[in-house]
Amino acid sequence: MTEVPNMVPALPEIFVAGVGMALLMLGVFQKVSDSAQEIRTSRLISRLGMVTLVLAMVLVAAVAGSTMVTFGGMFISDPFAVFFKVLILMASTLTLVISQDYMERQNISRFEYVILIIFATLGMMLMVSANNLLSLYLGLEMQSLSLYVIASFNRDDERSTEAGLKYFVLGAVASGMLLYGISLVYGFSGTTDFKTLGALFADSQVSPPSIGLIIGIIFVLSGLSFKVSAVPFHMWTPDVYEGAPTPVTAFFSVGPKIAAIALFARVMVGPFGDLVEHWQQIIILISIASMLVGAFAAINQTNIKRMMAYSSIGHVGYALTGLVVANEAGVRGIMIYMAIYLFMNIGAFACILTMRRGDRMVENISDLSGMSKSHPMVAAALAIFMFSMAGLPPLAGFFSKLYIFLAVIESKFYGLALIAVLSSVISAFYYLRIVKVVYFDEQGDPLDKPINSILGFVIAGCAVIIVLFFALPNVIVDSASIAAFTLFER
Repeated sequence: MTEVPNMVPALPEIFVAGVGMALLMLGVFQKVSDSAQEIRTSRLISRLGMVTLVLAMVLVAAVAGSTMVTFGGMFISDPFAVFFKVLILMASTLTLVISQDYMERQNISRFEYVILIIFATLGMMLMVSANNLLSLYLGLEMQSLSLYVIASFNRDDERSTEAGLKYFVLGAVASGMLLYGISLVYGFSGTTDFKTLGALFADSQVSPPSIGLIIGIIFVLSGLSFKVSAVPFHMWTPDVYEGAPTPVTAFFSVGPKIAAIALFARVMVGPFGDLVEHWQQIIILISIASMLVGAFAAINQTNIKRMMAYSSIGHVGYALTGLVVANEAGVRGIMIYMAIYLFMNIGAFACILTMRRGDRMVENISDLSGMSKSHPMVAAALAIFMFSMAGLPPLAGFFSKLYIFLAVIESKFYGLALIAVLSSVISAFYYLRIVKVVYFDEQGDPLDKPINSILGFVIAGCAVIIVLFFALPNVIVDSASIAAFTLFER
C-alpha cells in the first residue's frame, strides 16, 4: 500500500491551488450581461484573490520553522523557502491592489487576470520549494505559462500582443535549454534529486565531474538566467516591460525575479555547491555584463518603463554578485537585496501608474516634468524610490547594496566589487535624471489629479518602509540570516 505523503509542508500551495480553481469556476459561472457586470465580477474575484494570497501568507508563517521534505523528496519547506514565499505573496498581493483601477480605465478588467496572477504565484511558490530538478521545471513552467498570457492581456493593443509573443517564443527557447540541461545532468549523474546530487559531488576533488555534466550545468544556468533577465539572456525584457500593461510590468519586475533568484541560489549552492569552481566564472561574467548593460543602456531611454527594464537588469547583476561568493553571507545579501528591491520597485511602478492625462496613460520621462508642482506627495515618493535605487544613504537601497558588496569584498573578489560600485555610480545618473525632471524642469501639461486613493496608500507605505528601514533593519536581516544558514546545512 502506497504511503500518503505529508501534506503539511505544502499546505499553502494546496490552499492557493484549491482556491484558484474555485475562483475560476466562480468567475466562469457568473452571468455577464454587460460591461458593468463584468467589472463587478472582476472586482469580486480580485478582492477574493487578495484575501486568498494574504491567507496563504498566514499559512506559510504557520508551517515555518523546521525543515520538512515531502512528496518523495521533491518538495522542501525550510526557512529559505518561507522567506521568499512571503516576498512572492506580498508582490502578488500588491500587484492586485494596484491593478484594478488601471484595468477598469483601460477597459480590460476581466476576472481571468486575477486567476492568472494566482496560478503564476503558485508556480513561483513551487519553484522556491523545489528539491528536485523535475519539480523545479514544473514550478517554472506553471509560472511561465501564466506570465505569457498576462503579458498580452490587453489584446487590442499591438504592443501588448507583441510583448506576449516575444516573451512566449524566447521563453520556450529558454525552457528547452533548461530541460536539455536537466536531461544532461540526469544522464551523467543518474539522479535529479538535489540531496543525492549534492552527496554525489561532495567528493568532486577525488572524482572530477565529466564534461557532459558541466555542459548540463551550463544549460541549466542559461535557462535560469533567462528567467531573471540576466545578460546575455535579457533581450526580451525592455520590449515586454514596455508593451505589457503597467501593473503586469510591475509584477514581472518583482515576483518572477524574486522566485528565479531564489531558485538560482538553491540550485547553485545546493546540489552544485561543491562544483563552485566550475560555474563561478560564468556567474561572474553574467553578473558583470548585467550590471554594465543595466548601467549604460538605461541612460538613453526616454520611456520610463524601458528605463525600469534596464534598471531591473542592473539590479539582477548586483544580486548575482552575492551568488558568486557562494557562501552564507552572500546568500544573506541576496535575500536582503530582493526584499528591499520588492518595495522600491512596487512603489516606483505605483508612481508610474499615476501618470495619466484624460483617458490616456503617458510613459515618457519628459511627461514627469514639473510633477512636483501638481503632485508634490507623489513626486516626493518617486524621488525617494529613485534615490534608494541609486543606493544613497540612509535609504534602504543603500543597505541592500552594502550587505551584498561587503560579502563580495570579504571573499576577496575585489575586482567584481569595484565594477559593482562603478556601475552603481553610473546608474545613479538616470535615477537622478528622473528627480531632476520632476523637480527642476519647466512644467508641461499637468497630469490628472486626484490620484486613486489605493495607489496613494501603496506609494506611501512603500516610501515609509524605504525611509525607515535603517531604524528597524533586523526584521529583514535576522530572517535572512536564519534562512541563509539553513540553506548551507548539510
